[in-house]
Amino acid sequence: MTKVETLFSILDESAIVLRKELDITYLEALVETGDNVFEGTILQEGLRDSAIERLNREYGKFPDKQYKGEEIRKAFQLCLLKGMKEGVQANHEMTPDAVGLFCSYLFHKFFEGQNEISVLDPAVGTGNLLTAIFNNSPEGTNMSGYGVEVDDLLLRLAFVNANLQKHSIELFNQDALASLYIDPADAVVCDLPVGYYPNEIQANDYVLKAETGMSYAHHLFIEQSVKYTKEGGYLFFLIPNFLFESEQAPKLNTFLKEQCYIQGLLQLPVSMFKNEKNAKSIFVLQKKGTNAAAPKQVMLAELPKFSNVQAMEGMMAQIGQWFEENK
Repeated sequence: MTKVETLFSILDESAIVLRKELDITYLEALVETGDNVFEGTILQEGLRDSAIERLNREYGKFPDKQYKGEEIRKAFQLCLLKGMKEGVQANHEMTPDAVGLFCSYLFHKFFEGQNEISVLDPAVGTGNLLTAIFNNSPEGTNMSGYGVEVDDLLLRLAFVNANLQKHSIELFNQDALASLYIDPADAVVCDLPVGYYPNEIQANDYVLKAETGMSYAHHLFIEQSVKYTKEGGYLFFLIPNFLFESEQAPKLNTFLKEQCYIQGLLQLPVSMFKNEKNAKSIFVLQKKGTNAAAPKQVMLAELPKFSNVQAMEGMMAQIGQWFEENK
């Protein structure tokens, strides 16, 4: 078995034990077992001796110094995918792994040569996208992060995920569109929550609020993200392909022209998504500031299937050339 498979087995088997013992969901049990692994002890009280014995047997197979952050992330992700099959809510879906890794590649190309980088994910979910970016940072890069999530269970999973991977990430359990008590970051990464924002009073504080009725949450998340990005910082969004087709799109376009320089728009393969309506693109912006500038040419591309190695190598070469000419 690979290290990822071994670690998945440890987390999975121990979560199954705790699910039965505590009568909780698999995902809740995953939080509990992740805490145990991180703390190096069984934290739950009142477990039967047979359950304690089984848990100790599983935890004894985990010499954490042998595992890299990315191996832990992938194993934890497999557990999350299993748990989410029990009946996932729309806001519990994870960013696909290939997309997270490609975003990491782009992120570190834009920040090449920068040794200290702070990152905010205002819809952090389970922390999968944010930790993928941390794990793929060049050696010697000091990464720090903030994550905001309104869903309590998702935030607890992100907390365990970050702890096991030993990442410096501060997490906040709150509505990300309310005031955030954090300093502006060098970068924002966000798989944008798509839909309407129900809090119309809170939405009134935003330029991108709807003139009548409920505002689009994905528009407000973009505005909030720009607000909490340093001047000259970069923003990496996973956006729905229909973002610029709605009746509120002209207002969004005006806001982006005033606040940012568009660096790139990369359409993900439609085949990645069950429904073409749910297809997404990677949208890269730079917040205006003293050292910020519009590229000579915006990076525009339709990405091939990630499984098509030859086509992806060609695409990476084109992206590399864009950086040489524009950065």
